[in-house]
Amino acid sequence: MYQHQFNCGHPAPFPLGKIVCVGRNYASHATELNNPVPEEPLLFIKPATAAVDIRRPIHLPVGRGSCHFEGELALLIGRRLRGANTAEVPPALAGLGLGLDLTLRTLQAQLKKAGHPWEKAKGFDHSCPLSPFVRLGSLPDWDALNYALWLNGELRQRGMTRQMLTPILDLVAYISNHFTLEPGDVVLTGTPSGVGELHRGDKITMQLQEDWLQVETRVA
Repeated sequence: MYQHQFNCGHPAPFPLGKIVCVGRNYASHATELNNPVPEEPLLFIKPATAAVDIRRPIHLPVGRGSCHFEGELALLIGRRLRGANTAEVPPALAGLGLGLDLTLRTLQAQLKKAGHPWEKAKGFDHSCPLSPFVRLGSLPDWDALNYALWLNGELRQRGMTRQMLTPILDLVAYISNHFTLEPGDVVLTGTPSGVGELHRGDKITMQLQEDWLQVETRVA
């Protein structure tokens, strides 16, 4: 059963809640999938059963079409936020980490074409591998964070927060005005361009900043 951890190895003092995700928060990703760039954050939720430790092998759903990786910066909520403004967000963030928004792309395309919600393509069990979180002892420059994803040694994604359509603090405040955020909730902040299909035996490496956090996982 998944439990939040800090990168020092200590468990976080609150259980996992919901996982709030943001679609198309990088214009480059919207363009690569031929999607329109949204005028405001596009939100969806993964259930707690989607979470799994990213260091465990990834098991792709069988018989459900192609499964794509989407590397994202993850935020761990440490205090309740409801109807917050941007000044109230930083003290409520308990940690920074990395996550994968695994997506059944074929199914998602079918659901989008029919005008249906995406949850069946986004919220399946273990569709959200999460890293340990870096505890925030001092607040970072939110617009200067970067992360990267390598697939089988090839750099595939590089995300920089200054390129987000909705910056981190504005994004969390926006979410809290639609869904109350509780300690233990996670926010996935959107993926940059470079997503792609996963296959058995693939190796994924993700890095936050140059020296904050690095994790690896494989597709079983």
